[in-house]
Amino acid sequence: MNSSESDQTTDDWGRVSEDGSVFVRTADGERKVGQWPDGGPAEALAFFKKRYDDLAFEVDLLEQRVKAGALAPEDAASAVKKVLASIAEAQAVGDLESLNARLGALTATINVRREQRKAERAKKVEAAKGQKEKIATEAERISENNDWRNGANRMRELLDEWKALPRLDKGTDDTLWRRFSTARTTYTRLRKAHFSEVNEKRDSAREVKEKLVAEAESLSDSTDWGPTSGKYRDLMTQWKAAGAAPKGVDDQLWKRFRGAQDTFFGARDAANTELDREFAENAEKKEALLTEAEALLPVTDLKAAKDAFRDFADRWDAAGKVPREQMKGLEGRFRKVEQAIRGVEDDQWSRSNPEGRARAADTVAQLESSLDDLQAKHDKAVAAGNTKKAQEHASAIEARKSWLTEAKKALDEFSG
Repeated sequence: MNSSESDQTTDDWGRVSEDGSVFVRTADGERKVGQWPDGGPAEALAFFKKRYDDLAFEVDLLEQRVKAGALAPEDAASAVKKVLASIAEAQAVGDLESLNARLGALTATINVRREQRKAERAKKVEAAKGQKEKIATEAERISENNDWRNGANRMRELLDEWKALPRLDKGTDDTLWRRFSTARTTYTRLRKAHFSEVNEKRDSAREVKEKLVAEAESLSDSTDWGPTSGKYRDLMTQWKAAGAAPKGVDDQLWKRFRGAQDTFFGARDAANTELDREFAENAEKKEALLTEAEALLPVTDLKAAKDAFRDFADRWDAAGKVPREQMKGLEGRFRKVEQAIRGVEDDQWSRSNPEGRARAADTVAQLESSLDDLQAKHDKAVAAGNTKKAQEHASAIEARKSWLTEAKKALDEFSG
């Protein structure tokens, strides 16, 4: 080997022996890393230094990933251990100790990160414990209420929230889970029992409403307006009291029930419209009759008035019913004519009553006799010079004369 070749057989971190063996220098001394029998020493060193560069690149990349937090501490530690093992047996020439040192520094960083992760996890676990306690408490509160729709949705949300939380220590996690699970089970059982009862009630309501629909349909052609209207009101009361049937069935039954009602009340309204028209015509007839009857007043010929009113009354009844709001006014006018004629009749009867005439004549006779007696007493008192008594009798005489005048008028009426 010439001097030029001898200069190329050694390096700061390794050398090539005469037999082509390649060594790397370490703190513990030289270590053979390979052999290069077919090429020159420079070529051998370059090859093994290239291997070192590959190791250094791998360390560089690991450092970047660890410092960036791209690896979990456990994964990072495993990667460092793997690279360290590669360096320990590396067939490369270079500053292997510096690579070991850099990996050692990474191990320290990883340990710090591990402790940080541990602290963070402990904090998260503590927070998760509080959240799981809240979830269990809320689930227990829901299980004690009867909000069957919103409660079920919230229970599902709480389960999703629970699954998203980290596990706690086994004892605590199991205890809280039992609380939560028991609350869910209790709520689910009660909810199923509730809806089972609801379904039973709905089935019962369906049976009741089917009967009500059948009865409503059987009445839809009735023309007995008043009583049938009352029956439909009773059916509606029973319908409301029956409760809800299953949703689809309830809608169909209501459609049939309402259809039967509409048929009946539509026919009733049409009939009432016809009656209203007829009653309005009747009112016009009675207005004309009243004009005719009121022309009988004042009564001058009682017999003719009575005959005419009897005919009028027959035609009045034959005219039929009138609208309710006009009935009172028309009937009032009818009664007024009737009472006027009856009043004239009563007056004539009272004036032709023999008993009444006898009483009137008797009253006149008694008053005349009383006047004669008072006149005699007055004359006697005057003759005796008793002025006071004479004055008293004179006053009494004047009163009797006034009464006698009225009594004679009454008697004259009977005579007329």
